Order: sequence, then structure tokens, then C-alpha cells
Amino acid sequence: MRKLLLLSLFTLLSIALFAQSNLPVILSMRDRAKIQDDLLEDKIRSVLPALMDHAGIDMWVITAREYNEDPVIETMLPATWLAARRRTILVIYKPKGTEEIEALAIARYDVGTVFKKAWDKEAQPDQWKALLQIIEERNPEKIGINKSEHFAHADGITSSEYDNLMATLPQNYRNKIVSASDLAVSWLETRTPREMAIYEQICRIAHVIIAEGFSDKVIQPGVTTTDDVVWWFRERIKELRLDTWFHPTVDIQRNNATSELYAFSGRPGFNVIQPGDLLHCDFGITYLGLNTDTQELAYVLKAGETDAPEYLKAALMAGNRAQDILTNQYQTGKTGNQILAGALAQAATESNRATIYTHPIGYHGHAAGPTIGMWDNQGDTPFRGDYPLYPNTAYSIELNTKVFIEAWNKDIRVMLEEDAFFDGEKVRYIDGRQESLLLIPKPASHLGNLK
Repeated sequence: MRKLLLLSLFTLLSIALFAQSNLPVILSMRDRAKIQDDLLEDKIRSVLPALMDHAGIDMWVITAREYNEDPVIETMLPATWLAARRRTILVIYKPKGTEEIEALAIARYDVGTVFKKAWDKEAQPDQWKALLQIIEERNPEKIGINKSEHFAHADGITSSEYDNLMATLPQNYRNKIVSASDLAVSWLETRTPREMAIYEQICRIAHVIIAEGFSDKVIQPGVTTTDDVVWWFRERIKELRLDTWFHPTVDIQRNNATSELYAFSGRPGFNVIQPGDLLHCDFGITYLGLNTDTQELAYVLKAGETDAPEYLKAALMAGNRAQDILTNQYQTGKTGNQILAGALAQAATESNRATIYTHPIGYHGHAAGPTIGMWDNQGDTPFRGDYPLYPNTAYSIELNTKVFIEAWNKDIRVMLEEDAFFDGEKVRYIDGRQESLLLIPKPASHLGNLK
């Protein structure tokens, strides 16, 4: 008996250590700051010149006050700045016909290693007039500001900052003010090779945490609730010194004649996890300035089962097929609305009852870029859905497909979401995608040999 107990304890410890050992290294706060600052400098030098040329803007003025930060300026501050300082004005200037970027801060000090101090307050006490002097010395053709009717990420200039800027500029420079909407969106959505090398590890961390949460390390059927798992996810994220950009969710679909199909407007009423349940989670982390957004499925084994039923495995395959149908539509220059319409048309020919609501991912969870469907609108999304697809951008491939389960005599939704990268020609999942159901408990064949 004592030997069996020791073996059981050893097995549980091995499972815990295995889950921990699967995690990629998570850096110290000091090391993270250095990496993030290096990524920023690399992106400004290697990517921003071409983005400014494409937008036709040779000067970009970004201004924000402390605790009321522009979404763009948040991505340009050094990692040790958790907010802007007083009023922070950044100026990025690219002279026509050159590949040089001049990055200036109308501030009392450098803003990180990239933006160099360009204000002597003793010589010019007025910060706005100091900005005007920088503008006059360079005489740009177009001055972009973050003002956008349709893209929230590109609409960061506040009313008072806009009023102050316009009051400072003479008429000839006011005439040069243009929306930097396209430039802001392209800055936010474009991923660099260095970012993508790191992104794979970030997505791997998210996958490992989900696998831990959907295991008997966390779930005891008949006892554990979906809320228990949700809060375990929150605690695990903090334990690993990570952040999340949204509260996770966990929900159940089961063979129950009284239960209804999962609805986005309200989750199923039951929450105690039972054998035979199909579990679903929506989960994301924030690490090194980048975000993940993942939805995966798990099956709770009944007594005597060693695998999920074939009909649930077939349902997952239908979900994977819906993913393929969508990503096969990705083509540079296509708009989000065109990608959605093409995918839905193809799904209909295959009797795949897909609903698509895919979004960009990156600096933000619901990030800047083309909208490709919404869960409550499977038609065109004006403006944001009209934005085209560009290379070197990342997306959460988010969708569901309805599948009729004969054994349950009802439809279920196979809800999936995996982060992916579009290189201009093809889509690849950053850390793979779910192609088999997670099992609770995970079968351990060696346990059958214990005596």
C-alpha cells in the first residue's frame, strides 16, 4: 500500500514538473525591458521608413499627456516608462528621398534610446512653440496626426491636444495637417522578424497554460466549476509574472436534452464540470509587449474511456476545415470583407456552417488592421472591413462551426481561435493549432502496470 502511495505521489509530481518543464523560459523584468527596447529601436529603424513612404507622410507628430496615452505612443515609450511624462510630444521626421529617420522628443530629456531630447525649456519655455520651431526648421510636406474616424487605435490625439496644436501652427502649416490613420494602423499591425522569433515562445506559453488548466492538475469532475478554472488561469498568469488583457472564460457543452446551444449573449447555465462534457476556454496573455488570444477544447473522459468519442473528434476536424477555408482566402491586397465573403461562400459549398470573426493581434489583443467578420455580423463591416491585408501581419484566426451531434440529438459549436502570421503569401500558425481534443484526465498507459 505504501509503495502504491509513493508511486502515485511520484506520478502526480512528475505531471506537475512535466507541465512546468514545457514552459519556455520567462524572462526577468529587467531582461524583458531590454528586449522590448531593442525591439522598438529595431522596428523604428528597419520598418518605419517604408511605412511613412507608403502613407505619404514625412512628419508624424504624436502627443499625449500622462495617464491619457495615445494607443500608438504607448508602443513607442521605453519599457521602464509605464505612462507618458507630463505632456510627451514625439516627432518622427523622414526627409523625402532618404531612408533616414529622425526621432525627436519635445521633452526635457531623451525618451528612451530612440527619441532624442529636442527642447531647451530655458531658451523656449513654451513646449508647443518648441514643437513649432522643429516643424519650421524641417518644413515637412505633410504632418500626420493620430486622428481617425474609423480606427480607434489611430484616433489617439485628444481634443485639447488637437486644439493646442492647431492654435500653435500658422495657417501654412495647418494646411499640411493630415490624418495619420493608415500610418498608425500599419505601424501597429506590422510585425518584424525579431518580434516573430519571440512571438512563437509567447504563444507556446499560452498553450502550455491552457493544457495545465484543462488537466486533472486543476479539474476534478463532479467538483470543479468553470469559475474555478477561470480563476486558476488568472492566478497562474500572475504566478508566472505575466499579464492578461481580458478575463478568461470557460464554458461547457454537454449531452443534455434541456441545455441549449452555446450563445454569445449568454453562456450555458450549468458550471460544475462532469464526465462527458466538452469544455471550451477563451484565454490570452500579454508578454514582452505582445498579446495572445486562444480558444481550445477539452473532453472530460467518462469511466472506462481512454479517448474522446469519434463524433467529437470529427466535429473538431470540421472546425479545422473552417480554419483552412478562411486562411486559404488570405491574399495581399484583399480586404477583410472580401476575405470573409470568399470564406463563407466556400464553406457553404462544403456544408460547413461556419461563423467567422477574426481579428488582428499584436500590441493589442483586438489589434489594428482589417476586420474579418464579427460574431453578430457576417456581412460587410464598413471601413474597418474595407482595410486591405498586408504582409508581415498577425491574426487570431477566430471562428466557430455548428456541427450536429447525432448521439446528443442537437447542434454544438466548435469554437476555435489560434494566433497566426501572414507573410504575404501564406498563413502559418505561430505555435501550431489544436488538431486533437485535450483529454481530462490525460490517459497515462503506464499507470495500468502499477501493482
